[in-house]
Amino acid sequence: MTDKFDKSPADTPPGAEASKPATAIAPEAIKAIPVPHYGRWASGVIVIGLLAALAVAFSQGDIQWHAVSDSLFDSSVVKGAGRTLLISVLAMIMGVVLGIILAVMRLSKNPVTSSVAWLYIWFFRGTPVYVQLLLWFNLALIFPVLNLGPIYKNEMVDVMTPFMAALLGLGLNEAAYMAEICRAGLLAVDEGQTEAAHALGMSHIKTLRRIVIPQAMRVIVPPTGNEFINMLKTSSLVYVVTYNELLRSTSAIGSTSYAVMELLFVASIWYLVMTSVFSVFQYYLERYYARGSSRSLPPTVFQKIKLNLMSKGSPRGAV
Repeated sequence: MTDKFDKSPADTPPGAEASKPATAIAPEAIKAIPVPHYGRWASGVIVIGLLAALAVAFSQGDIQWHAVSDSLFDSSVVKGAGRTLLISVLAMIMGVVLGIILAVMRLSKNPVTSSVAWLYIWFFRGTPVYVQLLLWFNLALIFPVLNLGPIYKNEMVDVMTPFMAALLGLGLNEAAYMAEICRAGLLAVDEGQTEAAHALGMSHIKTLRRIVIPQAMRVIVPPTGNEFINMLKTSSLVYVVTYNELLRSTSAIGSTSYAVMELLFVASIWYLVMTSVFSVFQYYLERYYARGSSRSLPPTVFQKIKLNLMSKGSPRGAV
């Protein structure tokens, strides 16, 4: 027996086939047209043209390039670069140590220590480092003898050597700037950290050493690296106190060989090499202290090169 609900094709009403859903048609692929950046191309062409003009100007100038290559690794130049590095490192160490002490003094609730630290920073930041170097070098004019009683006594000209004048002039001046950098780093740490450490029974010194300073280093390290790189360049000012650093060594060779500009190029190359090396060191030091604040550390130079090589080797559009 035929079920009453069964229907034959003849029983299908007209237009019922049209009510069935049609087969889905795949959308056409989107053709992305990149936006032209004519300004980028124009600025690139202009920059390349300026660099080419600069290269042509130097190629046509009366420059003895062989004097640059011959003097680049001259023994006196290398020794001068070593003295520049030595005075910069020692002055920076002095500046960092005194800067931390002055920063703690400025943050102290003792009005005497806070005022003394402020006065120190005010004086050394308010006078040029060139003037400070001359003051130290000519200190024998007002103090002919350094008399410390039974401890030490000697002629000031024997004590205030060019090296000592350069060290004091650069180091004490740097301490004023490092004090403000360290103070900013210490103030960047939340006060709740200090309160929690005191609640646990830590002393003020131990709280600074174990809690505050490690967290403040993330703020202190970047400007400190910049200060050291600036110190490498500022060390050229010790030329005035007759300290035989890089600039004085190259100037002495240039004055005798009549290749003044060429030896200044040599000094510039050495300064660029030293600042570049310490810039890389500063990057890795910042990366080290960023471990506690960043979810992922910034890539190193080799990691960036590896990522660029992998991206160029992967097919277009691959993720």
